[in-house]
Amino acid sequence: MPIDFKDYYQILGVERKADDKTIKSAYRRLARKHHPDVAKGKDSTERFKEINEAYEVLSDPEKRQRYDSLGPDWQRYAQAPPGAPGGGFRVEYRGEPGGGDFSDFFRTIFGDLGAHSGHGPRGGGIRFEDLLGRGQSAGGADVQADAEISLDEAFHGTRKTFALDLDEPCAACQGAGHIKRQVCAACGGGGWQRARRQVDVRIPAGVRSGQRVRVSGEGAGAAGARGDLYLTVTVASHPFYERKGDDVHLTLPITAPEAALGTTLEVPTLRGKVSMKIPPATSSGRTFRLRGYGMPRLKGGGAGDQLVTVKIVMPSDVTPEERDLYEKLNAQRSDNPRAYLG
Repeated sequence: MPIDFKDYYQILGVERKADDKTIKSAYRRLARKHHPDVAKGKDSTERFKEINEAYEVLSDPEKRQRYDSLGPDWQRYAQAPPGAPGGGFRVEYRGEPGGGDFSDFFRTIFGDLGAHSGHGPRGGGIRFEDLLGRGQSAGGADVQADAEISLDEAFHGTRKTFALDLDEPCAACQGAGHIKRQVCAACGGGGWQRARRQVDVRIPAGVRSGQRVRVSGEGAGAAGARGDLYLTVTVASHPFYERKGDDVHLTLPITAPEAALGTTLEVPTLRGKVSMKIPPATSSGRTFRLRGYGMPRLKGGGAGDQLVTVKIVMPSDVTPEERDLYEKLNAQRSDNPRAYLG
């Protein structure tokens, strides 16, 4: 029975000369549209598998080049297990005398394709976006994902346990796609099934937004031969701390009497509250440094500093008694802070 050739370029809706950026953009758009969590129904599931299959080949320069050379033989091999009728035919390929078994030829050309990456669910406080950008490691495929943590978690370090959905070798046929030369009923001959497993990740103290955490052996592929999982960390913004490198900045409101007379205040830090002395005649905008109270350094040890900038705040309403005191104080002051303006 003739088998229709799958045109991966047509599946992704790109031209044959499309560059890597165009292919990746098309894949992301289609994967979001047809992901089983978004688009329900068998047709969408099949479409999603096709999209992943197409991207698996076209995103790899070497596999893409050889796919272009093999043409329809790609689909013929994929749907006919080695040894099955029609699956063990021989081919004549240029540059080599004689022929060879096509399954061996195919593996020589393409190697063992890694698993298609899936789309991880939200769980354990980590938000997963597109699982894209897979690299190929021995026996499996690397998977990338995004992890969002709080500033407090970035300061102390944290562990996250979450569920990860990925395609893995079918348990019934061990990834072969067939059992005793018959198409595997469990996976429909594809050799892969969607499976969920728990992944425990340690995120080190001091990690910054944009840095990646590598989890060895938790990518796609068969157990014992999986690729790696790479988490790109995003540290969420904090309501009153601002991180700049390894330093943490804080704006501390103080009253006019505290600024004029000086005081000692308890200042919040990521390590807990500490006492800080405000000297008399402190102007609004003055910055104080708490050494070693910033973020832990990933390399070299130690920690950054916390910089505390004071801001004088006035009450929203002034009582008659307060107004009288301010008028007396103003009358006693002869200096003009705006004199330098002319």
